[in-house]
Amino acid sequence: MLIRTLFATLRGQLRSKYNESIPFVLEPFVMSSENASDGVSWLSTPAAAERLGITPRTLYRFIDEGQLPAYKFGRVIRLKQTDVDAYIEACRVEPGSMSHLYPETVGGANGE
Repeated sequence: MLIRTLFATLRGQLRSKYNESIPFVLEPFVMSSENASDGVSWLSTPAAAERLGITPRTLYRFIDEGQLPAYKFGRVIRLKQTDVDAYIEACRVEPGSMSHLYPETVGGANGE
């Protein structure tokens, strides 16, 4: 409820500053708990999906399969930015592990 109030206040201030009715979109992609001592940065599901370069549907599948930890606050699902970053690092492709994706040449490397 506090966030809605803050967004409404900010929207009103911007509209009065620019003296017009502007299309206003607030996308709270990253929400930092600045007052918390732990300093956790939370990502919304659209933000996490965009950061990973996947669709939200794929993100929900990863969460459901246990590949990515997520937290549900009421009706909202959030992910810790550190968990998303750790998942990205865990998915790193090691050099030499992709040889199964390209076929061997029949004549060898020199085309013999």
